[in-house]
Amino acid sequence: MFRCAVPFAILCTLMSAPAAFASVTVLGGGFAEACSRYAIVGYSDLRFEAECNRALEDEMLDRKDRAGTFVNRGVMKLRRREWESAKRDFDAALKMKPDLGEAFVNRGAALIGLRRFAEGLPDLNRGIEIGIEPTEMPKAYYNRAMAYEGVGDSKSAYFDYLKAQALSPEWQAPKDELARFTVSRP
Repeated sequence: MFRCAVPFAILCTLMSAPAAFASVTVLGGGFAEACSRYAIVGYSDLRFEAECNRALEDEMLDRKDRAGTFVNRGVMKLRRREWESAKRDFDAALKMKPDLGEAFVNRGAALIGLRRFAEGLPDLNRGIEIGIEPTEMPKAYYNRAMAYEGVGDSKSAYFDYLKAQALSPEWQAPKDELARFTVSRP
């Protein structure tokens, strides 16, 4: 039997911690590449998002790079906890490129932020199924674990935190989450 050692009221506080976000690499110079770099290194300030806006408004981007720029702008919004606006960017990315795993994973993260855990699970599952950059995959499992906790599935949450830790042993967040669990035999 898997049990989270934290009661639901405390879980709500823990769930206010941000999910992990997956950026998309866009190359070729210009505003789109700058937007990509800023999202990858973790910037979220509006002045960095402005590079994404310029890319989307002024640059001739192919569908892949345009979708990636929407994802990267959405990631910056997620970091500022602008869940609905970020979700709209991921929706736009998926309209252009319906096989973009990072867009699914991040839309799932936005839904977690909105406390719509059950709605986020299919997106997280799809993103993991499609695949994302290997370095970003621990984030997908971590986010899905948060969604599983949100719907009360401690067992699945435990295994996804474990998978995130196995994929990124140096990352502290999954270790911290796993420390809250106790595993016992029925």
